[in-house]
Amino acid sequence: MNKHRQNPFINALRGIFETFRSERNFKIHLGCAALAIALGIWTRLSASDWRWIALCITVVFVLELLNTALEAVVDLLSPNYHPLAKKAKDAAAGAVLVGAIFALIVGASVFLPKLRVYFFE
Repeated sequence: MNKHRQNPFINALRGIFETFRSERNFKIHLGCAALAIALGIWTRLSASDWRWIALCITVVFVLELLNTALEAVVDLLSPNYHPLAKKAKDAAAGAVLVGAIFALIVGASVFLPKLRVYFFE
């Protein structure tokens, strides 16, 4: 075993924490995830609803991490403006947007009926 080999788990955590530290949108997604979890606890979500919420949170975080990684690689390989670099970055950002819209739709379908009961019935 190579003593100088780094722990992949530690590297992965470092990547998550660095993304949190440097990316504004990751912080926004984390805040939305915390809100969804708090609402889920407050509305006593079913196990099935929790699975949907957990899936959405995971999908958005994974897409945001991949977007950040792709942006870093593109910046490394193409520090000056290039239309293909822009195309890659825009596509990755689009993937995050699609995931966030999916999460919003699922969140609305899970939470709106429960919130309607709390506030209007």
